[in-house]
This record gives sequence, C-alpha cells and structure tokens, in this order.
Amino acid sequence: MTVMPTPAEVGAVAAGSPGRDGAARPRSIRAMNEQLLLDLIRHSEGVSRAELARSTGLSKPTVSLALANLERAGLVLATGLRTGVPGPAAVLYRVRPEAGMVLGLDVGQQFLRGAITDLAGRRRAAATRATGRLAGPGVVAELVALADELLAAADLRGCDLTQTVIGSPGVYDPRRDVLDLAGGVRGWAAPGVLTDLRAAFGSSVMVENDIDVAALAEQAHGHGRGVDSFAFVSVGTGIGMGLVLGGRLHRGAHGAAGEIGFLPFTEGDGSDARDARRRGALEAAASAAGVVRAGRRAGLRPGSAREVFAAAAAGDLAAARVVAQEALLVAKAISAVVAVADPELVVIGGGIGQSEGFLDAVARELRRMAPVLPDLRVSALGADAVVDGCLAAGLERAWQIVVEKLPPQA
Repeated sequence: MTVMPTPAEVGAVAAGSPGRDGAARPRSIRAMNEQLLLDLIRHSEGVSRAELARSTGLSKPTVSLALANLERAGLVLATGLRTGVPGPAAVLYRVRPEAGMVLGLDVGQQFLRGAITDLAGRRRAAATRATGRLAGPGVVAELVALADELLAAADLRGCDLTQTVIGSPGVYDPRRDVLDLAGGVRGWAAPGVLTDLRAAFGSSVMVENDIDVAALAEQAHGHGRGVDSFAFVSVGTGIGMGLVLGGRLHRGAHGAAGEIGFLPFTEGDGSDARDARRRGALEAAASAAGVVRAGRRAGLRPGSAREVFAAAAAGDLAAARVVAQEALLVAKAISAVVAVADPELVVIGGGIGQSEGFLDAVARELRRMAPVLPDLRVSALGADAVVDGCLAAGLERAWQIVVEKLPPQA
C-alpha cells in the first residue's frame, strides 16, 4: 500500500551506486565500514572505539579512521567519557542529532497530525489541526500550514528537512498519478493532489498508506517489536490493515495489500450500498459511520460510535447487539487474514479497535471460525500511530540520504 509518487523516493541504500554506464558500481570497503559503524552507533546511547572494534571485528586503527571521517561529515560526535570501569576512560560516540531532520504528517478524516524528529529519533515538535470540511486542495494548504507551524516550533527552516513522509488513506495509481481508494478524505483522489503535495514539500516527498505506516510504528515501538509476522488492524473512521511478513512490510503487487475494507462482509445493520461503492463493503458496515447507522436503525440516537459503545457498556441491549455485530465483522476480517497469511500476532488499533472490552468480543468470535488463533493485542500507540510510523519510515530514508552524501576518501 505504499505510495511513492516519484522515482526519486524509491530505493534503499544498496551495495552499489550507478556508474557512468548505468551499471552498479561496488561501494568501497571504507564506505561499507562506515555504514557498519553508523548502524551500530545509531542504535546505541553512546559507544566507544573499543566496543565498535569488538562488535564489528574491525581493527582499532580502521575504526578510528572511519570515525574520523564520520565526524568530519557531521554524522557522529564525541559525547563524553565512560569512567568508573577498569582501564583508561573511553570516549563515547553517538549520532549527531542535527545531521538530519524528518517531518511526518498524518492525513486523517477529522484531524491532521504532524511531528518533526531529528536523526537521533528525538521529537523536536508536534501539533494537531482539525480538518473540518476541507477537501483536496484545502487539505494540502492546511498540511503546509501545519508543517510551517512545526518548523517554527522546532526553530527550523524547510531546507533543514532531510525527508518528509505523509501518511494518507489510499493506494497510489501510477498510471493516473493519483491516490486511489482514498474515499475517507473528500477530494483526496482528485487529479492534481499529488502534484500539489510535491510542489509544497519537494519532489522527494514520500506518501505512504496510513495503516501501513501505523504497522511500522507498531513494529518500531509497540507489540510488533521482534515479531517476525504480524498484522496491524485499524478499526475506526475507516478500516485497514498493515501486514508484516518476515520482518518486512508486505505491500502487494499493486500496493493494495491490507485493503481489508473491501472484503465482502456486510452482516449487521450498518451497511450502506452507496458508502460501500465508495470505500468497500466491510468498511461501510463496520467503520464508525456503520456503527452509528446500525445504532440508529436499532432505535438509538447516537452522535458517534463511541456513544454506541458507551451505551452497550451501560447495559443497553440494543447497543450491545450493535457492538456484537461489529465484533463479528472484525473477527471475520481477521479470520480471513489468518487463513491466508497465518500471522503470529494481530494488533488491533483505531478508535473502535481500542474500545474497552472489544478485543475480548472479537476473540470470542474468532475462536469459532479461525483455523488457528494468533496472539491478539490492543495497540498502545494511540492517536499518533500514523505520525510515529511516518517518522520511522522517514528516519530510515534519511539515513540512506546522509550516508549517500558521505564525502569520498581523501
């Protein structure tokens, strides 16, 4: 489901770079040593030359030469001395935070969220804005205003940003250069939206599916840490899934892996044919809008899905039936995922997915239908999951960019 609007965004740092003839040119041993050291330093709070030499198997002179080049490039710095242990005091090295800055933006149906982090992963600023009834170009303009607010709060300029990542509903259609299946945000699939985003944030802007990057956040900060295969299922204003297989996000041949909102499940009273054509049968029936419709058809007068769940918790039988229908729909979707991908873990997020008691209701239904039962957890990441994922994806790309810019050996 990743959206990469321009070829400039695509690709990881490979073991080679294009030569004059277009073929890959092997990277020098020096460059590979520096990359190896950087990978170790970035995941530590402070590491010495001796520790780097032991971890990599490189000689101390080789480590010293590589560190000197990384210091000259402004990527690492000496952060102090380690004392109180046998032997001489050791100089500790860590990432220089100012070496790169990442902007992450989340395009939601109700809110725009954003944050800026430095290369060390420390947040410099965060902010949220309500979208109101904005559409297409209006959302882009509000994203620009949010980015300006974040830059000002972090005392940065646009040119200080190494990478910008936008989490958005939809799947990129390269033939038409639009965000397809983005029905949750009005006008977001219109021609010209991606052009406007590139004009505002630069041609290297990365636009990622919002639930995909939420899965990356779960992998980096949540229950998905160290788990080889898991699904992150978000149930809220929309329904979607990010699937991690073999430790890597699975996107599918057309970027549509995880668009479970289009599964043909319509049980319950929340279905709406027009809404289903716009954003899928399951999403129309089981998203927040579907829960509200089901509640009203059951004789309730809810203003939100949260009110239906609150009524059910308070003992209202009609509301309890709506919640039970919702749990059945979500369980069917997860059962389909289990039957196809058999993930070790399923994490449920989103406003509905994180409602108290909802996971237990889903688990009861799932036990009746799934071929096997994965570990089930409720996400603890909260409303900033998409922003966190954008920052995680942006940091990976930022590292690639700064490494590619390392000066050649003198």
